[in-house]
Amino acid sequence: MSLSENILLVWALLLFVAVVAGKLAYKWGAPALLLFLGVGMVFGWHFISFDSFELTQFIGMLALCIILFSGGMDTKFTEIRPILAPGVTLATMGVAMTAILLGTFIYLFSSWVGLALSFPLALLLAATMSSTDSASVFSILRSKKQGLTQNLRPLLELESGSNDPMAYMLTIVLVSVVGSAGEGATVGGSIVQFIVQMLVGCALGYGIGRLAVWAINRINIKNNPSLYSVLLLAFVFFSFSFTTLVWGNGYLAVYITGLVVGNYKIAHRSNLNTFFDGFTWLAQIVLFLTIGLLVNLDELLRPEVLLLGGAVGLFMILVARPASVFVCLAPFRRFTTKARLYISWVGLRGAVPIIFATYPIVEGIENGNLIFNVVFMGTLISLLVQGTTVSAMANWLGLAYEEKEPLFKVGIPDSIKSNFSEIVVTDSMLSKGCTLRDIDIPDNTLVVMISRQGAYFVPRGNTELMVEDRLLVVSDRSEEELQQMYTDLGIHEVMNLR
Repeated sequence: MSLSENILLVWALLLFVAVVAGKLAYKWGAPALLLFLGVGMVFGWHFISFDSFELTQFIGMLALCIILFSGGMDTKFTEIRPILAPGVTLATMGVAMTAILLGTFIYLFSSWVGLALSFPLALLLAATMSSTDSASVFSILRSKKQGLTQNLRPLLELESGSNDPMAYMLTIVLVSVVGSAGEGATVGGSIVQFIVQMLVGCALGYGIGRLAVWAINRINIKNNPSLYSVLLLAFVFFSFSFTTLVWGNGYLAVYITGLVVGNYKIAHRSNLNTFFDGFTWLAQIVLFLTIGLLVNLDELLRPEVLLLGGAVGLFMILVARPASVFVCLAPFRRFTTKARLYISWVGLRGAVPIIFATYPIVEGIENGNLIFNVVFMGTLISLLVQGTTVSAMANWLGLAYEEKEPLFKVGIPDSIKSNFSEIVVTDSMLSKGCTLRDIDIPDNTLVVMISRQGAYFVPRGNTELMVEDRLLVVSDRSEEELQQMYTDLGIHEVMNLR
């Protein structure tokens, strides 16, 4: 068997074991990404020798492009508009404050235990861990199918999807300060560079997103609709690479491109969503497996790594993250203390800090391996402590509610203007009679299917309805008119299926 065939066999086994681990993780209530990481560590410890930090960076870049784009595409602007200001504040000031607090702690603690890291090096270590991880947050919040009050879920997803650029900039600047190029680095120049990267990233992300929407809607490849997914994937990588080429922040551009594509009408949306859902999971699995293969357990279990990594992880969870959240959200009175505590708790670290921690090694920074292993240990603690208690903490703080999934999985093209909704029959709805013709339904509105105790059937005018039946309703009326109709009928459970 040739080397390439051996590599394919190994990766096939890794993916199979990772998928099984993901199933077990869901059953046990643990983050699936944590088990993917564990599978990579086990294989790297016993069976596979892998030590390429450069290749890991490349895989991380590709995976993060997919993860950030998909996260943006699944985020509705109507949901994030009310929490845009606090989300952006957490993604910028929150990251910087976390890095400063954690860096100061690392500097003092390392001196106390005899490691004596310089302050710039301590800040560099902190900068790599300063952002929450989009892959972990998106994966855990969406797989739990748990609703959160006070717009917390869109806030957490917006923060995790948009705070990587700030951490990336801090990491790159501090690598330059600590390394030989630091002589030319200035605070003012770094601030200007950050502002330019943010502005260029926002502008190009929006522009490329609009270009992607135009291309998908105008290019006629209906003879092979699968190519629309390939076309959109090309726009994802173009958004990142072109923005980076012209001194913008590629990660921010990719996320905004996803936001634009997700909030404009495009052809074949259902197929595109299905493709990117599967491809995002593949990207997350490959990324976490690769990181698990990269770690050296002998180095990870050294006393100085265990001591510093454990202290950094706990300080991050208990002090740095809560302090930055409470300070940044102080002007926003809408969030209760319990909501702020929960936002503090869901400051998950994951693949992004570990990928950023490879930069000091690749650039030849002294103590680069120590930084990588400490970041890995801190991330592991975050996933173990915070990742496994996301749902429990929401329940304990009284912020969770049951998020019901629609029974009718309808793929609706954006070209169809009608509103599709799923409603649950109530007693008041049947007050004038139990048949469908007795219900006061306006013109241009039809009940096209009924779900009752697991059975589905198409109704007629004389079909008798029962309380708790679920109805699929199609209407050409506006959402406001539909909502008023449901209110008049005494219907409380309404799910918009578009």
